[in-house]
Amino acid sequence: MNTGISIALIVVLALAVAVLCVMYAKLSRQSKINAADLAEKEALIKKEAVISAKEALQNEREKFNEEERERRRELNNLENKLSKREDELENKIQSVTDKESHLDKREDEIDRKEKELDEALQRQTAELERISGLSVEDAKNMLLEQLKQSLAQEQMQLIRENEAKIREDAQEKAKDILSTTMQRCMMEQVVESTVSVVSLPNDEMKGRIIGREGRNIRTLETLTGVDLIIDDTPEAVVLSSFDPVRREVAKLALEKLIQDGRIHPVRIEEVVEKSKAEVEKKIFREGENAALDMGVMGLSKELIKDLGRLYYRTSYGQNVLNHSIEVGHIAGMLAAELGANVYTAKRAGLLHDIGKAVDQTQEGTHIQLGVELARKFGEREEIIHAIEAHHDDVTANTIEAVLVKIADAISAGRPGARRDTLEIYIKRLQKIEEIVNSYKGIKQSFAVQAGREVRVIVEAEQFDDLASQKLARDVANKIENELDYPGQIRVTVVREFRAVEVAK
Repeated sequence: MNTGISIALIVVLALAVAVLCVMYAKLSRQSKINAADLAEKEALIKKEAVISAKEALQNEREKFNEEERERRRELNNLENKLSKREDELENKIQSVTDKESHLDKREDEIDRKEKELDEALQRQTAELERISGLSVEDAKNMLLEQLKQSLAQEQMQLIRENEAKIREDAQEKAKDILSTTMQRCMMEQVVESTVSVVSLPNDEMKGRIIGREGRNIRTLETLTGVDLIIDDTPEAVVLSSFDPVRREVAKLALEKLIQDGRIHPVRIEEVVEKSKAEVEKKIFREGENAALDMGVMGLSKELIKDLGRLYYRTSYGQNVLNHSIEVGHIAGMLAAELGANVYTAKRAGLLHDIGKAVDQTQEGTHIQLGVELARKFGEREEIIHAIEAHHDDVTANTIEAVLVKIADAISAGRPGARRDTLEIYIKRLQKIEEIVNSYKGIKQSFAVQAGREVRVIVEAEQFDDLASQKLARDVANKIENELDYPGQIRVTVVREFRAVEVAK
């Protein structure tokens, strides 16, 4: 049994080995066949690559030959053109040579004729000297002297004629420039008034403005320095003061109080302070607008503020800020017509009266103060010189300074620009306040009632009742001695003492 199984296993193993041998043989033959095929394909690819390379080489060779033939044709054409140009140049050279030869002959002939002319001229000169008895130099000097005399006479005649013509043309040109400039600069002049009117919603408001025993109106007049006139005019209150800034502050404050409805001394103080701040802002804004309108840049803030103060200043009834803007425009137009520096003329014209912004509070003329302000805030010397020279305090040595002076005269001198009476009136009121402020211990002073009364607010700590009476008498005496005025001026001294405590 075991022997039979063993034999069977051997037979199976033998068959398996035989099958494996057969399969290996087939695989070997297949591998050889595949290797042969691969070698044949590689050989075929190489052969095709060689053929392609040969064809490409042949194409490049033909292309190169064609390009070479084309270049040879171009070279032949260039050679032909060069040959033609050489022939033309040879012909031109021959022509030039012929002309040079001809010119040489002409030059020799000219030299010969010049020699003949020189000899003839020498013979004629010798003959003339023999006949006239003068040498060549003597005759030349004589002719030159006669020519000089003739030319001098003609020159003087031409100068006289041209001077008259130039004078006539200059006058006509100056008239044209000035008339054109004045026509182009048509600015409205605001003549200052000494009163302002505030409209009321009803006549009952007058009683509230006056207040109990007049305390409201008294507080408002004391704080602003403006006289409030409450008469029979329906629904209106008149504010009277020669100082337009004070009048504007009082007007704004009264309008705010009427709108708010709360009218009592504490509220009046608050509103007056706010109104003063608003007027200060408006002053700066007016100065800034004036500078922008003129195209003047780079002004310091303080100088702009001083410029804005001129909005509330008048000179002989003429608004000084409008006058300054007008002078700047006129000076700029004149500078443009004459070819001068337009920007310098406009800037100097705008600032020429800047000293009037502070001449009421500082010593000195408006020219001196204007020069100090301009120098203090970094203006250029040509601007400072124009300010200093516009009223001939110094001689104007630049054309821009002369133009500012002319523009100032045009603006101030044209019809309707100024009124003398208002200026004299305002100066009298200002002088009244200056007299009062010359005493020590004065807190504030206001000329009111159209100059018929001056109110003096003193420091309560420095004055008692007797001292206040003496101050009123001294001020009245000084006004009588130093001023000429119609009617009477009443001096009122106000000494106010406040005691304040805080409840905690």
